[in-house]
Amino acid sequence: MGRQTRVSGAVVAASLLLALAGCSGTGPTPGEDPKPGSGAPARPSASAKPGDPDDGKPSGDMLPGMVGAPVARTQLAALKVAPPGTMSGYSRDKFTHWAEQGDKCDTREVILQRDGVNVTRDAECKAVSGTWKSLYDDVVVTEASKMDIDHMVPLAEGWRSGASGWDAARRKAFANDLTRPQLLAVSASSNRSKGDQSPDLWQPPSKAAWCQYARAWTTVKSTYGLTVTEPEKKMLASMLDTCAA
Repeated sequence: MGRQTRVSGAVVAASLLLALAGCSGTGPTPGEDPKPGSGAPARPSASAKPGDPDDGKPSGDMLPGMVGAPVARTQLAALKVAPPGTMSGYSRDKFTHWAEQGDKCDTREVILQRDGVNVTRDAECKAVSGTWKSLYDDVVVTEASKMDIDHMVPLAEGWRSGASGWDAARRKAFANDLTRPQLLAVSASSNRSKGDQSPDLWQPPSKAAWCQYARAWTTVKSTYGLTVTEPEKKMLASMLDTCAA
């Protein structure tokens, strides 16, 4: 009986130690995200929709209407090769932008909202705060005024490759396309460095962006029936080669 009493006492002591350990504060502290397997439900990320940055970092494809690399290669192969047209008659005003999108918002503000995290707007739909990660150069920006909305295929490049023959409605659609990978928010410095240059003359400084860039550029040109030059086509093929298998 003495030995049984000692064993029972040990069991009770062990139970008390376990109970104390459960209250010792070793679990998640207030405000801390519980880790997987902790028994507490994880809080949803603030950037749960596909393509949103997490703490300003791009995750997967940033743009709508993207295709995989195999489809992009097929699109690229089908694009007509031609020398660039002239800039005769070109004006940005011939590509109406930014178009109104409802609720006092224009295309620029829609893209800033789409591509940013925790974006707040004023009564006129202007972004007043948020965080954006520029795909081209990996720069994190917290001031909307330092972000540009880039036309993946620049308006002038579109003009040289076929848009000079379009009517006003098609040019407006091209300049404000929200359903294809034609528009994205990037740092003003990277957008102005790019200018109206094609991929053989300018590539995103961040090579990690090349796969998305080439797929987006090729898709836009394919959708709108625009031409490519031979050097442009060659560079796009090289950039598509950076896509993961």
